[in-house]
Amino acid sequence: MDAFISTYVWPAAIIIGQSLLLLVALLLFIAYILLADRKVWAAVQLRRGPNVVGPWGLFQSFADLLKFVFKEPIIPAGANKTIFLLAPLVSVTLALAAWAVIPLNAGWVIADINVGILFVFAISSLEVYGIIMGGWASNSKYPFLGALRSAAQMVSYEVSIGFVIITVLLTVGSLNLTDIVTAQTDGLGTRLGLPASFLDWHWLSLFPMFIVFFISALAETNRPPFDLPEAESELVAGFMVEYGSTPYMMFMLGEYAAICLMCALTTILFLGGWLPPVDIWLLNWVPGIVWFVLKASLVFFMFAMVKAFVPRYRYDQLMRLGWKVFLPLSLGMVVIVAFVLKLMGWA
Repeated sequence: MDAFISTYVWPAAIIIGQSLLLLVALLLFIAYILLADRKVWAAVQLRRGPNVVGPWGLFQSFADLLKFVFKEPIIPAGANKTIFLLAPLVSVTLALAAWAVIPLNAGWVIADINVGILFVFAISSLEVYGIIMGGWASNSKYPFLGALRSAAQMVSYEVSIGFVIITVLLTVGSLNLTDIVTAQTDGLGTRLGLPASFLDWHWLSLFPMFIVFFISALAETNRPPFDLPEAESELVAGFMVEYGSTPYMMFMLGEYAAICLMCALTTILFLGGWLPPVDIWLLNWVPGIVWFVLKASLVFFMFAMVKAFVPRYRYDQLMRLGWKVFLPLSLGMVVIVAFVLKLMGWA
């Protein structure tokens, strides 16, 4: 019995505790990221933004949560009720599940698996099913068309994201996310004889792929200027037209969890993860989780600024950018990176 407890019960209890801690921290972070998104957009438009609920509006997200929870859920009479209610649950579950392999600091990861990047890519690819289920189960033309648009958009830009990830994997030689971060302690800067710094991170050596990944992440998460499924008349919400109260909140929670995941992936793949900008004792004294959160927040600030000042694309422009620009560019970069690594003997 003691062997059973030590082998199965205690490890399971530890994993459950770590998962709950990560989920609580992530949900709190999403609450304030949502507030920051609204504040940034308001500042660009010379408005105040949310500033009533709590000091400086800090409790606005929690007030919105209570509003959604206590509203009555309305299900259309012709909808498939089981799939209608299952769709937002699928979306939010998949969006949160991908965080199981995200290392927030050295050793701070629930599942440090050797194929972590493939796990994230697989989970993010499955998120499209929640959107299709929601649009189809609503039994209405507009949500269904919005779901198809969103699915086509997500699938199109996953292709370029996949090739971007391949260039990083060629450089690192590992599918483990922790290895990808630690590999950025030695890069372009140190090869030129400089001390370890932010010049070693992949944003510099793979700069075109960094830009492609950032723009593709916007399209993958339906963020402006690529929020085409929701932008037909500005009065509806694409595949979420028929949703309200808690199911709608779960869709939005899944969307912002996916956005935060893309910010974390950008930080890990291109911005050195938890590594300090310069390898000196003063910056090394700062905990790695602080650097990780600061970098991810900076990437989200870029997301929010794009929403504020970039005009929306037409749908044909969106598809042309993905298939005729990003796909050839990312495929060409895979060939170039492999050639340079082999030529220089860095593979």
